[in-house]
Amino acid sequence: MTDGSISGSGGRIVVDGRPIEFAAGDSVAIAIMRSGKVPGGGGTLCLAGDCGNCLATVDGVAHVRTCEVEARPGTAVAGDPGHGKPPLPIVDGRDLTRTPIGRELGVRRIDVDIAVIGGGPSGLAAAAAAAAGGGNVLVLDADSGTEVVAIYPGRSIVAREPAGMLHVRADEIVVATGSAEIQPVCPGNDLAGIVTSGAAERLQAAGVGLGVAVAIGSPPSGVACTVLDGRLIRFEGDATGRLRSVVTTNTDGSEMTTACDTAIVGLGRAPRDVLARMTGDDAISLVGSVADEHPLPAAPTAGEICRCMGTTVDDLASAWDAGYTELELLKRASWAGLGPCQGGACLPHVRAFIAARTGTVPEPFTARPASRQITLAEAAADTTIDAFRRTPLHDEHLALGARMDRFGGWWRPWHYGDVVGEYWAVREGVSIGDVSTLGKLVVSGPDVVEALERIYPCHVADIKVGRSRYALLLNERGHVMDDGMILRTGESRFVLSFTSGGAANAEMWIRDWVDTWGLRVHVMDRTMSLAAINVTGPHAKELLARLGLAEPPRFLGHLEADIAGVPCHVMRLSFTGEAAFELHHPVDGSVTLWRALLDAGRDFGIRPHGLQALFGLRLEKGHVIVGMDTELDTTPHRLGMDWAVRMEKPAFIGKAALERTSRLPDTRRWVGFAMDGEAPPEGSPILGRDGDEIIGNVTGSWTSPLLGRALLLGWLKRTPFPDRVVINGREAVVTATPFYDREGLRARA
Repeated sequence: MTDGSISGSGGRIVVDGRPIEFAAGDSVAIAIMRSGKVPGGGGTLCLAGDCGNCLATVDGVAHVRTCEVEARPGTAVAGDPGHGKPPLPIVDGRDLTRTPIGRELGVRRIDVDIAVIGGGPSGLAAAAAAAAGGGNVLVLDADSGTEVVAIYPGRSIVAREPAGMLHVRADEIVVATGSAEIQPVCPGNDLAGIVTSGAAERLQAAGVGLGVAVAIGSPPSGVACTVLDGRLIRFEGDATGRLRSVVTTNTDGSEMTTACDTAIVGLGRAPRDVLARMTGDDAISLVGSVADEHPLPAAPTAGEICRCMGTTVDDLASAWDAGYTELELLKRASWAGLGPCQGGACLPHVRAFIAARTGTVPEPFTARPASRQITLAEAAADTTIDAFRRTPLHDEHLALGARMDRFGGWWRPWHYGDVVGEYWAVREGVSIGDVSTLGKLVVSGPDVVEALERIYPCHVADIKVGRSRYALLLNERGHVMDDGMILRTGESRFVLSFTSGGAANAEMWIRDWVDTWGLRVHVMDRTMSLAAINVTGPHAKELLARLGLAEPPRFLGHLEADIAGVPCHVMRLSFTGEAAFELHHPVDGSVTLWRALLDAGRDFGIRPHGLQALFGLRLEKGHVIVGMDTELDTTPHRLGMDWAVRMEKPAFIGKAALERTSRLPDTRRWVGFAMDGEAPPEGSPILGRDGDEIIGNVTGSWTSPLLGRALLLGWLKRTPFPDRVVINGREAVVTATPFYDREGLRARA
């Protein structure tokens, strides 16, 4: 193809950092081709939105069909990275993967009797007939600015409009989307310089020169080209990926090579039925050429069959030979049809491939909404959902200058601007932390003790009322799923706590086993109805005494009391290594309690602590964080927590697996490390002493202000376990945990 001249008023767009000119009315794809380049990097261009061969990142939005985007001054275009992931957009130093861009999109909603998709002759005729019958009819036409991208069950239509999104609920849907040109499948069909007949006509109308052009099959109207006889064999190109010649058969069957700049293919048409294939609703009808029976192309024998996914005919044949001979399975095994066009270009060839081997033409596969790559803003238009929950104290954290982050499915304070100060408040004074995110279940009933004995690997029946016990939650394989506390509040009533991220799964797990065993146990999830504040530090008792708790529970005890007028379930636990009291209370009293604690502790230098300080505090005590330190197959033994499992129990979930695996060699152990200097990043590889083999990884890392060195937790996965390792180029010594207060005297003080 050659450069075309600019006519009429236009402007410039920026393509891969280089400005190019466009003419009035140009699409981005045509503007790129006018400059002598091709969008998408290669393959047959239809310029009608049916294939995925002109995809690019446009104004920061990936996988956009450039043939359907009007060129406007300043439009920024970047080539998509082939079959890989789109690049992470950085604009003016902002990471746009974290910083929302663009305007908020609204939704216009309409209920109609009949919706007609497609404003061509067939669609308009169907609309006129429906209107004549007295129905309320809506015509949705992409050329008029309303592009339908999805049809959902229940006859719900989603479309894009210039001003936002359009949601239509229709009693009947008429699909009049017409037909698409068939693209060639043969060696070299991934070269740049191949266009369909319709695309050639569009380029001619736009004044874009095609250079020396040849046509295979039905030639385009009004386009200067040489029509080649014979059957298409292959395309040939140069080292840059540009088309240089077309090879066809002569009348005698020999090959003929014709040099060209552009190859125009007119190989027939196939129904443009992606929208129609989204739902099997009987109230959806097809009119016009989308409903016609179009002959399939000849079965492909070589070349790229699905440009979107890079699937070749050889890939298709390999999947077929492996036994994937049904269309839905074949496309999944070979990836053909799974790309942005959902078979818009490759489906006729895949069906022909199967028909040639079975003698039967398979029905098209079901397409999935959306038919066009839509942005998350378009998908969520007029919907505001924060996937991460907020505690009742969220605004209090913000008012105190907290940097919030996502953890365990919640927004939580990472720090309040001074991590070390927060740490010292816990170690030497008093601090409060928001632990409302912990899972909280109340289990009760005549069979509750039996159920908990079966579920947990520790003893439950001997827990006295008012006392608690730390417990692991294991699956049938003996692997650690979660951990938390078992608190007995009555002879047949217990409170169970779980990690923030594991709470929902733990609730499901317990309910499922109770139902399976048919036990008389009631399970009530109070995670969202109860907030919790952890009061911790050497002055925690004094602070709580000021607010009404004269007789606090002893370590691992719990009781009910009013604190600052807020009814609380006070639990004496410790994750920080200091005296600590969790105050579980109704969410409507959380702000009152939080503020009262801060006011009463001013002379103690009270300050809240965030997760960053908490993780350092727990690391000094060697406490595990399930999901952060553990892996999917972590056992209590690998964690060094055999003390939490009572194998003398007759039965509990996971016991059989632990008995079996205890007799097998085990090359994994979670241990502590200490080293001089700053702590290396979490996730750092752990090397053997010679530094030539990775033998583990770091799961927790902290530069201890108190102990003056780097403390780490992590996995060793080679035996014999060494006593010294290399982490980030420095020597680390395997060290017993806890690093701090080994006797646990401060937590019990």
